[in-house]
Amino acid sequence: MLLAPLVRIPLLGRLVRRAANRYAAQHHGAFALTAAEAEEIVTRSAWVAVGECACRRTFHNCDAPVEAELIVGFGRNVYAEVSEKTRRITSAEAVALLQQCRESRLMPLMMQCRGHYYAICNCCQCCCVPHRLKTRFGINYAIVRRPEIVEDFFAQLADHHG
Repeated sequence: MLLAPLVRIPLLGRLVRRAANRYAAQHHGAFALTAAEAEEIVTRSAWVAVGECACRRTFHNCDAPVEAELIVGFGRNVYAEVSEKTRRITSAEAVALLQQCRESRLMPLMMQCRGHYYAICNCCQCCCVPHRLKTRFGINYAIVRRPEIVEDFFAQLADHHG
């Protein structure tokens, strides 16, 4: 977010936007999920935990619930080092949290870092870094839609454990 305003500078802006889009597409981006996709992922996951949404914890632009990030997949490894900031929950609790997030008008986004899916963040439009990067700064790969996201998520886990 700190460098995103550079996209508004003539000439330099195009280079910054191109680099940011490449980074989002290849290293760290978000994938828009439907409610059904988010529920399928947490229902079928062997391990789910909940933690704070980093965007809302950082920006505080609204009063939406902060504890709304569902750690799944490779997140188990990533968040193991900060286990005091997360807590394991059941799939049923995760589905209930997804419902509460929908009622609060939060968007479910599958987060990916360096090719690994690690969490479903339920974020708001006013705090969400990927949403703001896309809508305010034209970094279109900050959030993309991938219809086969559920299959990709579980295939990635199977490849890693198989």
